[in-house]
Amino acid sequence: MDLRTHLAVVRQRWWLVLATVMVGLGAAGLVTVRTEPLYTSSVTFFVTTQSQGVTDAYQGGLFLQQRVKSYADLLTSDRLAQSIVADGPVGLTADEVQARITARVEANTVLLRATVTDSDQARSLRLTESVASHFVSLVQRLETPPGAQEPPVKIETVSGPRVSADPVSPRPARNLAVGGVLGLLLGIALCVLRGLIDNTVRDGATLQQLTGSPLLGQIPWDVEALTAPLIVGTASHSSRAEAMRKLRTNLRFVDVHESARVIAVTSSVQGEGKTTLSCNLAISLAEAGWQVLLVDADLRRPKIAQYLGLEAGIGLTDVLIGEVEVADVVQPWGDKSLLVLPGGSMPPNPSELLGSKGMADLLRALRDSADIVIVDTAPLLAVTDAAVVAVQTDGVLLATRHGKTTRAQVATATEALEAVSARVLGCVLNMAKVARSDNYQYEMYRTLVADPPPAEPIPAAPAAEQVDWPVATGAGTAPAGGHEDELGPLREDPRTVGATPTQELSRIPR
Repeated sequence: MDLRTHLAVVRQRWWLVLATVMVGLGAAGLVTVRTEPLYTSSVTFFVTTQSQGVTDAYQGGLFLQQRVKSYADLLTSDRLAQSIVADGPVGLTADEVQARITARVEANTVLLRATVTDSDQARSLRLTESVASHFVSLVQRLETPPGAQEPPVKIETVSGPRVSADPVSPRPARNLAVGGVLGLLLGIALCVLRGLIDNTVRDGATLQQLTGSPLLGQIPWDVEALTAPLIVGTASHSSRAEAMRKLRTNLRFVDVHESARVIAVTSSVQGEGKTTLSCNLAISLAEAGWQVLLVDADLRRPKIAQYLGLEAGIGLTDVLIGEVEVADVVQPWGDKSLLVLPGGSMPPNPSELLGSKGMADLLRALRDSADIVIVDTAPLLAVTDAAVVAVQTDGVLLATRHGKTTRAQVATATEALEAVSARVLGCVLNMAKVARSDNYQYEMYRTLVADPPPAEPIPAAPAAEQVDWPVATGAGTAPAGGHEDELGPLREDPRTVGATPTQELSRIPR
């Protein structure tokens, strides 16, 4: 994966980065609140010696720079801490006092700074004052040679003692900044890691490569589809409905030499939206003026009748076992040229029924009674039903869910279709993540079409110039509501010209 791919992965999982940043900020805030505030007080010493002349001053300076390093260790020694505790009660032991004192030598100088850090501001100042007095006395005792009255080294306090007005720890701004940055880095790392180990299908190019078939459509994710899966009513103007129309158009150009009139719709596993895809594809074809027959061949989990609000008690199963005639159980749906054959009762042997001669004869008969037959089948990897039906149809549409179906599952499903020599018309990426700019452009275009600017009135032609144009009739005329530029001239059957969906039931073989 290159840098651009990594950025795309992070952009797709922005919520994960946001979550880790919030966790980092929360952890930093919690640490800040629970951390006891600390105050510091400091004092600065100047170390000098008596010198005679420039040479002695230079040598004395070198001596003091070496000496002051030892004084830094003396400030943090237990001897100084013990003398402070012995001088008066401070509420601390010698070890606790020693742990609170730090010393630092200013580089290339003879300045020595002592700092006391404590949770009590007043005690920090008292300890610093004790350090200042006891340290000077301790150095004088140690540096005074036997028999002498004054030591060769002199220490003076040049700054302090003074205590900080605000606590030096915790620092909320710094802690929150560090927590936010660490959360951001962690989120990016998790996104990249998840992208590296993610083996699901997330783009059409990958799906095409796995199936070796053209990508006929990408159906965008729509939260409203959870409660209203069909592209009817207000949903017919959504980007999801427009994607179904693109799929309808692409089906025409799959193979111009060998048309597919009986199309099976399947998927690799459950939950990929194949049944919803079958219903919406049938509705879209019917809207274009095609006579469509939707067959529910998922006999283990028939759902089409439930989606379309039809009677589900009798259907394909009852036809195949010879209890009813197909014309008696086919139901019209809506005001479109759409007929539905539900799944019917659940049989104990679905695979045997779907692979029987009766199923093959039924599909041949249905091919002659409708322009397009859409067959919803079971998932390929769960059972063999879909592969059995696929070999009896003109082609198969393979639905794959974005971000859920793995590459291995798609490859295995493709191999299952190839094993029975089924013709794969193409693949559809379902519930795909579509860029916001694409949805915005579609909504803008739809708004402009729905509310066009007012047109200027055109003056009527004189009566002498009016011409009565003949009405086009015949096989080349598209029915009302059809799109001839999209689907081409629709086949006109004299038995169905002007027929209603109920009258078209007479075309279904008995």
